[in-house]
Amino acid sequence: MKLIKGAQIINEQSIFKGSVLINDQKIEKIIPPEKENELGQIFLENTFTIDANDKYLMPGVIDDQVHFREPGLTHKGSIYTESKAAVAGGITSFMEMPNTNPKTTTFELLEEKFEIASSESFANYSFYFGAANDNSHLISQVDVKHTCGIKVFMGSSTGNMLVDDPKALETIFKEAQTIVAIHSEDETIVQENLKMAKEEFGTDIPFSKHPEIRSRKACLSSTKKAIDLAKRNNTRLHVLHISTKDELALFSNQLPLSEKRITAEACVHHLYFTDNDYKDKKQFIKWNPAIKTAADREAIFNAVLDGTIDVIATDHAPHTLEEKSKSYLECPSGGPLVQHSLLTMLDFYEKGDISLERIVQMMCHHPAELFKVHKRGYIREGYFADIVLIDPHKVQVVKPDNLLYKCGWSPFMHHTFLNSISHTFVNGALVYENGKILNRPSVMALNFDR
Repeated sequence: MKLIKGAQIINEQSIFKGSVLINDQKIEKIIPPEKENELGQIFLENTFTIDANDKYLMPGVIDDQVHFREPGLTHKGSIYTESKAAVAGGITSFMEMPNTNPKTTTFELLEEKFEIASSESFANYSFYFGAANDNSHLISQVDVKHTCGIKVFMGSSTGNMLVDDPKALETIFKEAQTIVAIHSEDETIVQENLKMAKEEFGTDIPFSKHPEIRSRKACLSSTKKAIDLAKRNNTRLHVLHISTKDELALFSNQLPLSEKRITAEACVHHLYFTDNDYKDKKQFIKWNPAIKTAADREAIFNAVLDGTIDVIATDHAPHTLEEKSKSYLECPSGGPLVQHSLLTMLDFYEKGDISLERIVQMMCHHPAELFKVHKRGYIREGYFADIVLIDPHKVQVVKPDNLLYKCGWSPFMHHTFLNSISHTFVNGALVYENGKILNRPSVMALNFDR
């Protein structure tokens, strides 16, 4: 038995003081302060107890979009290294993308990833099946209880998994029996913009031109196309990393999440940075889709608050410093975020921009509901004990010696976060404590109640 005693519990749109009793892998009991004396002294002496001292206690974060680079790209990161960084950041479950090497476009390759994670991961896991122009005949066979979703790149990005055959797209959307998650950028528009940039700048394109090349028009065109496909085929569609205010009008905040067929995700970097940051951050904030204007950031943040956007994730995508130090045309897009995504949102809370309850809803409850994750995402009796303790009185400075990403850098380098993660439990096991990774827990593949 383990007891987390005297915490401020953030769960299901409320904050209340209490303790959580863990028995093996699950939450045995949620105990209000007035009932703690019923546990008995003998019980307490024989129970591993953490005195939370009014720290915040919340469910573990479920990140629905990460790139952990294994197999084939492990010089950038691996399931082992990036999942360690994830649990240090309060993420206890992740869903990983198929643009590895080889690409995860067969069931055999998909199962190989599950096997790697079962022996290497520090967090619970699932993997997307990658759609391609030539594998649409497999889409209807995807195991919906075992696989988090089907990923479609409707714009090219790292790994070159672009699906641009109209017949293949129609079949994918028609045959999918589970969530189709899309990277939404119109490749034709992107390539036209890139051609113009090359004509103007040659090979020395400034990084500040990235949002013009990966333009709002490209995002809006692709998202409209995807939503049209989804409506025509009654597909369960999830649009990843929304980056423009223009796209938001395509989504609804009038329905509860449980009734939505079309949902949207915001990523931390689109909530935090703007195009003004290219001046200082340059390649270190080069993502696809691009970070755009302050007006876009504000609109996306408001959409998080009003229910137009349904979840917050990272799109964690590490590259080496050597790779990121190349010129615009050679520099890959993406950056590491899992160790600091929750802390970033807590900084927004400290500024009064968002409530703690809303952070937990968007990073824990909603991902669990959207993907129908079995018994995770909430602090409930009988649920798996994926739990995070937050110390609101201890800052965390991002430094090279406390980064757990294999790539060794962060877009938040030298930033001081106003809170810190003190403890992370995965399936009832204490995995991270005050800056130290402990023993690897008994992790699980996520199951889905579909």
